[in-house]
Amino acid sequence: MSATPTISGGEAMARECARQDVRTVFALSGAAHTQLLRSLSADGVRVVSTRHETATVCAADGFARVSGKVGVALIKDEQGLANAVTGIVTAQKAGTPVVVLVSTRPGSWIEAHHEAEDDPLALARGIAKWVRNVPSPDRVAEYLAEAFHQAATGRTGVAVLGVRQEFGRAQVSAAAPLAKTVLPIPPAAPETSAIDAAATLLLAARRPMILVGGGAYRSGAGPALRQLAEALGAPVMGHAQGRGLAPEDHILGFGWPLAQVAARDADVVLCVGVRLGQRFGYGRAPRFSPDVKFIQIDTVAEEIGRHRPIDAPIVADARLGLEALCAAVGAPAPRDTGWVNAAMAVRLARIAELEVEGNGAIHPLSLCRRLMDRWPPDAIYVGDGADIQNWMLGTLRLPRAGAFLDHYPFGSMGVGTPLALGAAAAAREAADADGSPLRPVILVTGDGSFGFYCSELNSAQLAGLQLAVIISNDGAWGTEKHGHLKALGESFNCELGQADYHLIAHAFGCGGERVEASAEVPAAIDRMLAAEGPYVLNVITDPMAGATRKTDPRVVTVAFEDMAKPGGAATPAVL
Repeated sequence: MSATPTISGGEAMARECARQDVRTVFALSGAAHTQLLRSLSADGVRVVSTRHETATVCAADGFARVSGKVGVALIKDEQGLANAVTGIVTAQKAGTPVVVLVSTRPGSWIEAHHEAEDDPLALARGIAKWVRNVPSPDRVAEYLAEAFHQAATGRTGVAVLGVRQEFGRAQVSAAAPLAKTVLPIPPAAPETSAIDAAATLLLAARRPMILVGGGAYRSGAGPALRQLAEALGAPVMGHAQGRGLAPEDHILGFGWPLAQVAARDADVVLCVGVRLGQRFGYGRAPRFSPDVKFIQIDTVAEEIGRHRPIDAPIVADARLGLEALCAAVGAPAPRDTGWVNAAMAVRLARIAELEVEGNGAIHPLSLCRRLMDRWPPDAIYVGDGADIQNWMLGTLRLPRAGAFLDHYPFGSMGVGTPLALGAAAAAREAADADGSPLRPVILVTGDGSFGFYCSELNSAQLAGLQLAVIISNDGAWGTEKHGHLKALGESFNCELGQADYHLIAHAFGCGGERVEASAEVPAAIDRMLAAEGPYVLNVITDPMAGATRKTDPRVVTVAFEDMAKPGGAATPAVL
């Protein structure tokens, strides 16, 4: 009787990765995943090497947001998991499906007085969706399959799986793995009564508005969304990954950060796959009218009515919910969406004024506008920072979906760089798969935020990825500096100096240049977009430009306060 063929635990995990169609993973080098890395390499899987574990996870996050697949990050426990916490929280709060494979210390190292916790994944519990340790080598494929399942179903998020280091080299059966085969789960269909109630509200509305987020994008709801919006004449306000589902032409499609000033004029708001969090004023007055009616479509019932009463709740997949609403509303006389532009008129006029004002220095708003003048229609935008993110959101108009990433909702500064790394890897994988043109990835960040994970330029260069980076360099933590100046007349611990960040790019073998004059900006952007490999524009911007955000609510697109105290002046928010 012949012996049962065996393979290593690393090979078993690689086989499961192949079954899950994993073609790119992100890893911080080390001995922790030796056997798995060897097997992945033999299978032709691209391994993108990173320089910090938060970047490892954030790159997998960025990859998943762009590709629509589950991102995979490989790290080790103890120091590695401690470093990865920010990346895990960032992905979990964004609802990104990511599997984090953690190589844990050998069982022989566990002692009563060991410096580490007995539970090697203790740090991840409470911040990830699902956290487990594989109990034995013969179950690595089974547990890995479950990690993918947990990350990608229901409210998508981060699955953290601990695998003891010795399990990678342990011999397990080469027979068909015990990993369960998960049959396709049909998306949740809406109840007819819920659709009828929502349709009644929409048909009676004078100024309906649709808010869309990542849930609508992940469900493939774009066609149904556009059909419903056109039938009703309802403006679509894109948020996060919902941006571009309706092309942002300022006729039917708008970016929420810029157009949110119109929200108070809506009488019925349809929320699709979006959380009514702080960026939406929690769905309450004064961001919205006190009398507004809300409809909410979400796959998870507990999300509905989280911060405010919902007049027509719909527990369903976003696409199926919108398709049912299209059928229910039929073909009414559409409304004119001009009221949104009327609400934005004062804001848009002030933004236009700022472009021609100035003291000779490069205003970040002008930098953003010159970028939009040259925006490739298939480009992917990655945003980071504070002041520069505000200005960019005042100019950005996305013509297609799957083109927006930023550090929200967790808001950790600096993660835009590894998010962009992952987005660039996803763009390459897609181009390789179907022969389509490579989509450009453009990161717009501040000097403070760039400093966190700038070594990931090395990761991009080693991986042969295309990545365009624009740094708005005002020489300070600008938001804090101008907050101090407004409150105290002076600032403390905010100055950074306008450093030569482009030389960091040179040190890692990337292209880059310093730009100091407005007249130089257009040609520099053209060079960046035409460059091979990663390229950094270190743009020296007006250090006083951010003061306007603290004094003029007309230009604020990232709102941390609601406007408006009754009978008083507006606070710097969304006026």
